[in-house]
Amino acid sequence: MTFEELVKNHSAEMIEKLVAWVISKDPVEIRFDFLNEDQWAIISMHVYEEDKEISLRLHLNDYYDLYFGYYDDDDEFFEIIQPLKEEEKKILPDGLKKLMKSVLDKEEGIRIPGNFLSK
Repeated sequence: MTFEELVKNHSAEMIEKLVAWVISKDPVEIRFDFLNEDQWAIISMHVYEEDKEISLRLHLNDYYDLYFGYYDDDDEFFEIIQPLKEEEKKILPDGLKKLMKSVLDKEEGIRIPGNFLSK
């Protein structure tokens, strides 16, 4: 299975894994970032042994996407970005959604205990 197929066909499982990892961390960092006119709040999980990054990003207008970045065997970096479907958004704990919205609104990252996000 390619990474593109993984993200397309198993995004809900990837989101569940990311949320479980985030909730178990202490502290968790929700960052603010932007590129040109686009802004987002982001939480990320890095799998250093496999050169992968899985992130959840909240953009303006309640638009969430799943970001998957990886290096291939030639050390070339690739990104796969997929918008979240409504049923995938329901996987996200309300506490996480509220804090990501706060980071986006204030344009300032925060650090908090991971278990706070599960509420």
